[in-house]
Amino acid sequence: MSLDLATTRRIAKLARIGLEENELEATRQKLNGILGWIDQLAEVDVTGVPPMVGTETETLRQREDKVTDGNCRNALLACAPETSGPFYTVPKVVE
Repeated sequence: MSLDLATTRRIAKLARIGLEENELEATRQKLNGILGWIDQLAEVDVTGVPPMVGTETETLRQREDKVTDGNCRNALLACAPETSGPFYTVPKVVE
């Protein structure tokens, strides 16, 4: 697959990459090189090769569900300019 300048210009627009007209040819060549590498990868025969990593072979690590707030509510509230009990007091912003 080979890209033309119009397609390169469209890709740049979709990717929101500001390219000048003099940069289009170099970008087209780079994109064609990338597509060439992808074509090479598509030719590799991977039948019978198990995946190295995949979601179906790994399980999520579980951690104990416990409260880890540090038990320092009073120290945190001491930094606030105004408090009301165990809560921060802020100015009213919606009438």
